[in-house]
Amino acid sequence: MNDKQLSGEFTWSMLGDIGKGREHLGENMPVLVYRLFQYTMRATLVRAYGKDEMIRLFRESGRLAGEEFAKNVLDLQLDWNHFIAQMQSSLKDLQIGVLRFEEVDSNSGHMILTVGEDLDCSGLPISGECVCNYDEGFLAGILSVYTDKPYSAVEIDCWARGDRVCRFEADPKPGKD
Repeated sequence: MNDKQLSGEFTWSMLGDIGKGREHLGENMPVLVYRLFQYTMRATLVRAYGKDEMIRLFRESGRLAGEEFAKNVLDLQLDWNHFIAQMQSSLKDLQIGVLRFEEVDSNSGHMILTVGEDLDCSGLPISGECVCNYDEGFLAGILSVYTDKPYSAVEIDCWARGDRVCRFEADPKPGKD
């Protein structure tokens, strides 16, 4: 481990050269493996800190991931329409999900977005709860970096609640992040 990892910092370079390191297995892995990591981590955090803190931590890590994703993968100089198209294409190409913007209020900054075939939950058994807390942070992080305004995103529909897509409301947060 390097000093940044030990101090709790994250840099994009920590992801390494996946192509070089996984020469024979490649960059892709089954969704099952991702979910095994995610849902065992959720269970461990709930046992250690409680459900509310687990949700906060997943949102916070999703936000950090979204901010770094925006800075390192997306072109932040694009106009809004081209940025959204690039974001949609990137999420689909990386098999994260199929992103759609249902509503965008350019005056208030309020948005409603959906993610179909969501990496985190599509196909889960119905639990009655929204579970895409990491996605909430991820989307908020991307929007915050692009707009240069702190955003929050809250999932309002989820496969785990019986919906066919995950739907998020995103809004600029008043004041500082």
